[in-house]
Amino acid sequence: MKISFRDAGDAKLPRLLALVVDQDSLPDNLEPSVLEGAKSARFSGKAGQVFESFVERGGKVVRLALAGAGKPKAADRTSALERAGAALTARFLTSGESALALDLDHAELSAEDAAAVLTGLRLRGWRHDQYRTKLKDEQKATLAEASVIGAPYGTEDAWKVEQAVAAGVEFTRELVTEPGNVIYPESFVARCKKRFEGTGVEIVVLDEKDMAKLGMGALLGVAQGSVKKPRLLALQWNGGKKGDKPTAFVGKGVTFDSGGISIKPAAGMEEMKWDMGGAGAVAGAMLAIAGRKAKANVVGVCGLAENMPDGGAQRPGDVVTTMSGQTVEVINTDAEGRLVLGDALSWVQKEYKLRAIVDLATLTGAMMIALGHEYAGVFSNDDELADALLAAGKETGDKLWRMPLGPGYDKLIDSQIADIKNVGPRWGGSITAAQFLQRFIEKGTPWAHLDIAGMAWADKAGATWEKGATGFGVRVLDRYVRDKLEG
Repeated sequence: MKISFRDAGDAKLPRLLALVVDQDSLPDNLEPSVLEGAKSARFSGKAGQVFESFVERGGKVVRLALAGAGKPKAADRTSALERAGAALTARFLTSGESALALDLDHAELSAEDAAAVLTGLRLRGWRHDQYRTKLKDEQKATLAEASVIGAPYGTEDAWKVEQAVAAGVEFTRELVTEPGNVIYPESFVARCKKRFEGTGVEIVVLDEKDMAKLGMGALLGVAQGSVKKPRLLALQWNGGKKGDKPTAFVGKGVTFDSGGISIKPAAGMEEMKWDMGGAGAVAGAMLAIAGRKAKANVVGVCGLAENMPDGGAQRPGDVVTTMSGQTVEVINTDAEGRLVLGDALSWVQKEYKLRAIVDLATLTGAMMIALGHEYAGVFSNDDELADALLAAGKETGDKLWRMPLGPGYDKLIDSQIADIKNVGPRWGGSITAAQFLQRFIEKGTPWAHLDIAGMAWADKAGATWEKGATGFGVRVLDRYVRDKLEG
């Protein structure tokens, strides 16, 4: 959605006019019919409520909408303002209206508050309709532009920052939504190269030959059953002080996961196109960071592979040697994400002297059993890093919940014939997966693992997203950069 800023007196404003109102605080200057209608409809301005009416002003019919922003002193004020903007988009996206005028002149909002409304307005409007060739007119998205009038001083500058983050979220949604025959390791890289043109991000790509020379037997083992060749993608942003250690974001990018020889059940397998949600989040976060010219040094690494079960595929019981030199007994080929991440983590630690590492992955179904679709799990060897990520999640709505690590779990993945096995027993499955990853973290390196399995994809629409890819992870990483690397 295109968002612009205009003067209140512009005669060319669209007929759809929206106001953001606080709970129990309807503006006094509204027409009696609007006030009575809102009262009759039980509209009180609660966060996310929308009331719509038609009024005549100056000989012109105006389609007037009121969006509730909740109580002004609520602890979740930013989230409520995003919901107000998103609710307007949800109501009018397919309404036949092509443009909306958002009048903030009466609202007592800061520039950051106004930017939050615009964030919700834009994010809720993202859709991926390019393969839907037979939509009826009433199903097609029409709302494409919002004109902001009466914006508080500084809103345009605040929006430039949040607009970059919104673009990152949208890029992640795009990558995650695309089917496996469109997005695979090589095309993931190609799309990133195109999207990052002119951003100042430095790009490094390793192919299968490069990875073989480096001894990445775990990542290559996952990919060996597919005709789609694996890739390792690094996106480096040097916006901080020269010589400052970068922070690494590392994402699991299994562009389609059949389970390999340990094949998944057919029902629901089509959803495994989003098993690259971690890599998608890393790519989107890097786009956001570069887009707003963050004053920080950050490198994003995406381990990319497709997990398929052909005659050359990895077998249960195979032993692979990782880049770190550790050997892994592959008990289950459907526990492939940790193999991809293990080598990606080793590579980034070898290439860079790092301040910290955060990895993201749609890693385990056990995470969804534990936390459902409300939180992603955080596992960390460093309390300060974990606390910073939890705070960033609370600020942005990308909610996180800390989970345990410990030696008692670690012994569950000891192998009888190799250094480690890639799965443990049924119980504590997300924890033993994190314990596996921790074995690839060098001593003294602060590290956190985010298991986003329950959050990357939604079966129903949320406040700021349509059903499907959510873009989860981008905003929490960006906020972490703002709070801890730039602050």
